[in-house]
Amino acid sequence: MANFSKNIPRLYIVKISKWFNMVMPIVVLFYQDNGMGMHDIFILKAIYSLAIVFMEIPSGWMADIWGRKKTLILGAVLGSAGFLAYSFSYGFWAFAVAEIILGIGHSFVSGADSAMLFDSLKADNKTKEYTKQEGRITSVGNFAEAFAGIIGGFLAAISLRTPFYFQFAVAAMAIPATLTLIEPKIHATEHIHSIKKLLKNIGKTFVVNKNLRISILLSAVTGTATLTFAWLVQPFFKAIDLPVEMFGIFWTALNLTVGVSSVFAHRVEIFLGKRYTLLVIILLLSIGYFLAGIAITFWGIAFMFLFYLVRGIATPILKNYINLYTESEVRATMLSVRNFIIRITFAVIGPLLGWITDNISLNYAFILAGGIYLISALIIVFPWIRRE
Repeated sequence: MANFSKNIPRLYIVKISKWFNMVMPIVVLFYQDNGMGMHDIFILKAIYSLAIVFMEIPSGWMADIWGRKKTLILGAVLGSAGFLAYSFSYGFWAFAVAEIILGIGHSFVSGADSAMLFDSLKADNKTKEYTKQEGRITSVGNFAEAFAGIIGGFLAAISLRTPFYFQFAVAAMAIPATLTLIEPKIHATEHIHSIKKLLKNIGKTFVVNKNLRISILLSAVTGTATLTFAWLVQPFFKAIDLPVEMFGIFWTALNLTVGVSSVFAHRVEIFLGKRYTLLVIILLLSIGYFLAGIAITFWGIAFMFLFYLVRGIATPILKNYINLYTESEVRATMLSVRNFIIRITFAVIGPLLGWITDNISLNYAFILAGGIYLISALIIVFPWIRRE
């Protein structure tokens, strides 16, 4: 009998290869060194997001039909190929091709990794450990992201292209890890072999399976809130005149906070119970937004740490609810629906908050984002709170 617990350390490697991003601290300088302005840079990031959006749900569908292992292998290959392309590319269009490859590669890993983890635990009758394992993997990812920023800065001292060479090597670590995964058997009653059936199934799921609908929407709204907050961090640092050399240190510290708190997510849920865990997550994330918006001072950074602390707890818990309420044969698809909603919602609200930051104030952007999240999350989760 296969020992599916062997998949867990391999999934750690996949997570590290995805999150140990050494190019992030210097990527804007790299683009500018290649003759690009900020307008070109934002267009590149839009291309990357569109590549993810267009492939997010189809990649989850492929993971359910084709297999999680094969999908993860493809994502690992494309992820390393994207950084290889960057390493030897010059100019906007070459970078655009690399961004498309990276975006598609990201979508093939996204959702399939969590589905592989849950189904591996399910095959070993250990599904109760999912939140703990997802929390640990999330923690490893955030620790990797934190330390990668420091290493990337040192590598950039050699040349702005050097971090990309090393990033290719890190991304390529995922290829042998995915090749050695053991595919859990999915006990499917009916496979979805066409896009038409896929869309019909997603629609039916949202109408019929109320618990899964709430799980996906709440996780997606919370994911959008954390992604949006992350993009407001650097404007906050700039507004309080934080020295540029301190940006990387505080960025690392924030990600380490997520890494630490996510390890204890399952303990928090056990201690508080489902209802109070959800309320604490929603209220504290909203308060983090509000207080960061009110106190744009050096001491206001404390509220950012509060937000990131709760973020680390929220991610594995909310992903676990999606897994609990969905069937194995569509698990990766439903996790991809979550990520799809996050990207679409961020594409709508992100530019609005950016405009508000530029033309009104950063304070108002924080407070508005916090208010939108608080109202949306409470409306979504109300049936659970009332029932529990």
